[in-house]
Amino acid sequence: MMTEHEAADMLCYSVRALQNWRHRGGGPRFVKVSARSVRYRSKDLLAWIEERTVAHTSE
Repeated sequence: MMTEHEAADMLCYSVRALQNWRHRGGGPRFVKVSARSVRYRSKDLLAWIEERTVAHTSE
């Protein structure tokens, strides 16, 4: 499992973007370890990337 910093690096997004997605929805799935600790599974990040992979702009 990855910290939010590691996940943000993998996705080339900021930690703040991940935090916003967790609050608003729409981001990759995550594991809430405790009230202040969040982790990401690499398979969930890869699935999130795959869901957004398109072949052309009309998709």
